[in-house]
Amino acid sequence: MTNPHYALLNQRLQALNATQLVIEDESHLHAGHAGSQGGASHFRVTIVADCFNNQPVIAQHRLVYDLLRDLIPYPIHALALTTRALSKGNS
Repeated sequence: MTNPHYALLNQRLQALNATQLVIEDESHLHAGHAGSQGGASHFRVTIVADCFNNQPVIAQHRLVYDLLRDLIPYPIHALALTTRALSKGNS
């Protein structure tokens, strides 16, 4: 069964125009955890995007969290982020 919060997360992150966007639903790993009660989801996300160029990691993460502000802590309880700028010569 597909997590309905996956599609919502993916839709929001499209605003970053990422060259790489990998979203992994880890909710099943947190079954029984207090944060997963009520159907909140846990995700691991990797994003490579031009908009992160010349930005420190904290600024990259703020960009992501600004897009998701109204989704945390519900329906997204936890988000493990890996972000990086698109290196020159990568595509």
